[in-house]
Order: sequence, then structure tokens, then C-alpha cells
Amino acid sequence: MSIERFLAIITFALASTVSSSAFAHATLQSSDPRAGGTLDSAPKQVRLKFNEALEPAFSKIKLTGPQNKQIPVTATTVDKADPTVMTAPLPPLSAGEYHIQWATMSHDGHKVKGELTFKLK
Repeated sequence: MSIERFLAIITFALASTVSSSAFAHATLQSSDPRAGGTLDSAPKQVRLKFNEALEPAFSKIKLTGPQNKQIPVTATTVDKADPTVMTAPLPPLSAGEYHIQWATMSHDGHKVKGELTFKLK
């Protein structure tokens, strides 16, 4: 193998590694309540599971209910035993459609946010 070919292979390998890590973001893997779900009884908390560890200081959950009313969520936390999980306790909820807005930052510094909905009978 020529030195030029060897250097080209090394350069490509390094560029691939840098590119893939540069585009990595925390991705929501699952939620409880389930996105788009309809529940018979009110959930006691929101639980969001991601594919990467989260930064607690930048992790927030907000809840909006029927008539677009903001519902206080007192304490968003990242699980110390599993830093890929973000939770927040919920107050008692009545029937209607709810929107969970979340925002977080993974350990690599990428900020991500999203929204999901659920309905309560």
C-alpha cells in the first residue's frame, strides 16, 4: 500500500468520526404518557427516555392543557441512576387534550426540543 493511499484512508476515517459525532443529538426514545395516546386516568408524572445522557440544568418540561392553558410543572429532574431519563410530577388533570413541550441538552452540548400530545378521557 502506498503512503498516499494510507493517508487517504486515515483522513477518511478521521473525517467520518468527526462528522458522525458532530451531528449526534439526544433523541427521544419513549414517553410516558405515550405520544398520541388516550388515557383513562390522569398520569402522575411525565417520563421521557432519550438515547443519550442529559444535562439537568438545561432539561425542562412544560405542560399545556385544554383551551391552551399553561399548567404548572414544578420540578423537572434528570434521573441520577439513569441520566437518559427526564421526569416531572404532574398536578391532578381533568379530561381534555394536553401538550408536553420538552427541551434539553445532551452531554455533548447539543440542544434539542420537542413536543408530544396525549388525551385524557
